[in-house]
Amino acid sequence: MVQFSVNAQRFDPYKNFKFRVKWDGRYVAGISKVGALKRSTEVVEHREGGDPSTGRKSPGRTKYDAISLERGVTHDTEFEKWASKVWNFASGLGAEVSLKDFRKDIIVEVYNEAGQLALAYKVFRCWVSEYQALPDLDANANAVAIQSIKLENEGWERDYEIPEPSEPTFTEPE
Repeated sequence: MVQFSVNAQRFDPYKNFKFRVKWDGRYVAGISKVGALKRSTEVVEHREGGDPSTGRKSPGRTKYDAISLERGVTHDTEFEKWASKVWNFASGLGAEVSLKDFRKDIIVEVYNEAGQLALAYKVFRCWVSEYQALPDLDANANAVAIQSIKLENEGWERDYEIPEPSEPTFTEPE
């Protein structure tokens, strides 16, 4: 049974700017943006023969939207290595896809303003459907070069083992 702890002192919702992403048991460096975790369930409409004036609705197939991850371009190759498991041009005919290990489970962690872990979501059987190694390059721009991956997935769930943090407070000087 899932039990929730309640922090009666917390009034404000968590902010969206403190987060980390983990796969293969370690945090991935430099991720600056994570797309929304979103699912939708199709509506199946039907009617009963004896009641033609009103329809009924029931849930159908549920789908999970792809999740995008963005980060600044560095020498770190985690995005590229994972994307290359789905398609690697240099690997040769018949070996372009690594069917054994192209899927990964990832964890998205959200932290409160004090840096305490507040929420975590497990995302299952992800694989890279889109990879952008470099953005448009512009000699007149003043921006960070961003690379991105798009992760298809087969669902996610909240990790209810993560307790709500007891938030720190400052004591008044005497």
